[in-house]
Amino acid sequence: MNLPNKLTLLRVILIPFFVVFLLTDFVPYHYLIALVIFIVASLTDMADGKIARKYNLITNFGKFMDPLADKLLVCSAMICLIPLGQLAAWIVVIIIAREFIISGFRLIASDNGVVIAASYWGKLKTTFQMMMVIVLILELQFPNVVFHWLGVILTWVALALTVISLIDYIVKNKDVLKEQK
Repeated sequence: MNLPNKLTLLRVILIPFFVVFLLTDFVPYHYLIALVIFIVASLTDMADGKIARKYNLITNFGKFMDPLADKLLVCSAMICLIPLGQLAAWIVVIIIAREFIISGFRLIASDNGVVIAASYWGKLKTTFQMMMVIVLILELQFPNVVFHWLGVILTWVALALTVISLIDYIVKNKDVLKEQK
């Protein structure tokens, strides 16, 4: 197993630790510990892709697991932020629904021998979702008006980018649904 794939697996392994520290208060500064875990996991997303492309270490496992690991990390964080009062459930439902729709598109495309690569809008969406999660956790640890309003703004931007990227994928790949075997 190459380094990018190990980084992807590390991201998946970190998720339960992140969730436990975010949702339990058995240690002081548990929100900060969760935040550090989330940031480390998020950075592995950036690192694994750069390493894989730079050293031509792209594998089928990586193509499958990297986006799945991203979805697991971000969706786990957003689901945990609902009972903590940081995100409305309807926002999380829209974001997760988009992920299911795109995954369905990719599955259909794959069955037809077509690879749907991540788009600019999709990457931007993921970046803003990760920034949103970071700021919302910071607000839990350090409640103040700056983190509150920055969290609100990032949430709305992430939601808008979620919808924009969904529309972008559907428009660019609508023929995938017509090309079924």
